[in-house]
Amino acid sequence: MTAQLINGNEIAKNKRQDMRQVVEELKNKDILPGLAVLLVGENPASQSYVKGKIKDCKEVGIHSELKQYPTSISEEELLNEIEKCNQDDHIDGILVQLPLPDHISEQKVIETISPEKDVDGFHPISLGKMLTGQDTFLPCTPFGIIDMVKRMNIEISGKHVVIVGRSNIVGKPAGQLFLNENATVTYCHSKTQDLRYYTKQADILVAAVGKAQLIGAEDVKDGAVVIDVGMNRNEEGKLVGDVAFDEVKEKASYITPVPGGVGPMTRTMLLHNTIKAARLRKEKGGK
Repeated sequence: MTAQLINGNEIAKNKRQDMRQVVEELKNKDILPGLAVLLVGENPASQSYVKGKIKDCKEVGIHSELKQYPTSISEEELLNEIEKCNQDDHIDGILVQLPLPDHISEQKVIETISPEKDVDGFHPISLGKMLTGQDTFLPCTPFGIIDMVKRMNIEISGKHVVIVGRSNIVGKPAGQLFLNENATVTYCHSKTQDLRYYTKQADILVAAVGKAQLIGAEDVKDGAVVIDVGMNRNEEGKLVGDVAFDEVKEKASYITPVPGGVGPMTRTMLLHNTIKAARLRKEKGGK
């Protein structure tokens, strides 16, 4: 058995095509979704991510503004810049590219973004609504994972989902979203004893720990759905996931590649959230 590939590039491309039509319809109603991307410093990976996000906005017709700041910007100055975006009626969504310099608190930055413009889905209010099953902006990577699984018509309800990783960005919210879909969820992490015992029980295994090829064929049960969130460089400098793709694909029923799996979905769900924010603000009487 060779796993069926979950092609994130293809799914994301189709979603963006649908979004183009939605944005055109909104423009006809004088609603132009706008995204502000704030980038601090010159981290090459961050610059690459931001460039991709701006390109995606252009593709679907979303107005975007890139605001770049030196690493030396103070925390207070950055929070003031976020407040300006909160008050700007041309901006529906605010994204502050992480990581930030050590002297700036990520938590303060996240909490300064207006919940109505929190298209990353990290604000405590957004997370609280997600936890209680209310409509809100969902964190983009977990949201993308759920969307991929559903689009492949993979059953979630009643299945055992094992999450390897407990970050606030991926692991924790991914587990909650699967729980909201009536899955049984197990979280594993660096302190978990006998990791394989748990991963081999997974109907759906989500690897989001940031360790190159941590999950091998012996860690996966036959027919499992394997979602690889990892982005690592191996010894040859090649981009690889947390899953040993070539060997695991022979046991899994479905598997995501790296690159071209979860990554494109993360960026696309950011656009989804920005369009949603524009609609909601217009309904509430925003300009």
